[in-house]
Amino acid sequence: QVPLVESGGGLVQAGGSLRLSCAASGRTFSMYNMGWFRRAPGKEREFVAAITWSSSTTDYADSVKGRFTISRDNARNTVYLEMNSLKPEDTAVYYCAAGGWGSVVSEYDYWGQGTQVTVSS
Repeated sequence: QVPLVESGGGLVQAGGSLRLSCAASGRTFSMYNMGWFRRAPGKEREFVAAITWSSSTTDYADSVKGRFTISRDNARNTVYLEMNSLKPEDTAVYYCAAGGWGSVVSEYDYWGQGTQVTVSS
């Protein structure tokens, strides 16, 4: 088990920034690739970004490339999502996930409870 807890969501104006954090429990965090997903109202959960266990490789959805940055600190058991130039269409519940790779939801084994991000126009 890898309990995951997201934080850092909130209400921000378009063009603003937020940094999401996802804290993991346990000693195996550094072994897992990590991902961020989001689900907007009425839509399916979609891939946002992923990072390998060593931070050697990252991947992003086209919709967030150049605006969002995923990173991790294995010493702190935490993965981050820096979100800049936010748009109203970024409004969603954001989830972190562990144990998979890429954009397929079912590839990931562990999920957090989510944190709400709302971008006002």
